[in-house]
Amino acid sequence: MKITSTAFKEGEWIPKEYTARGKDISPELHIHGIKKNGVSMAITMDDASHPLFPNYNHWVIWNLPVQELVPAGIHKGEFVQELPGAVQGIAYGKHCYKGPKPPFKTIHTYRFTVYLLDCKLELLGTSTKADLLKVIDGHVLDQGTLCGKFQSYRKEC
Repeated sequence: MKITSTAFKEGEWIPKEYTARGKDISPELHIHGIKKNGVSMAITMDDASHPLFPNYNHWVIWNLPVQELVPAGIHKGEFVQELPGAVQGIAYGKHCYKGPKPPFKTIHTYRFTVYLLDCKLELLGTSTKADLLKVIDGHVLDQGTLCGKFQSYRKEC
């Protein structure tokens, strides 16, 4: 399974509007090569280069319908109307996407991971990424990642 975005390419700069220094909206994600037997999807977004808390979680959402396009700007809230059945848990963003915001002028890498699952999950809205990873063990049919980088106060070209 391959993950791409119209916002940025693998390993490239994440535009400011998708960060906490901008509009703080989730980017559009395209999922390629989805296996036909998937029942639901989950997404996490982590700061893969956080110096104190490796893989610091910024976003966790599960029970998304299986689809090739996850729209940009997922609304805040535990339950996501535009993605029937989807639930956003607790991360750096409480029941929402919280974009990159590294301190000073450090460059951080952010990793979006999409999981294709063979079931829907029975998780409370107060669940975290750690809770998600426990319950999906043995239920992941496929997964893919997309990484981008961000530097606060970087002058955009």
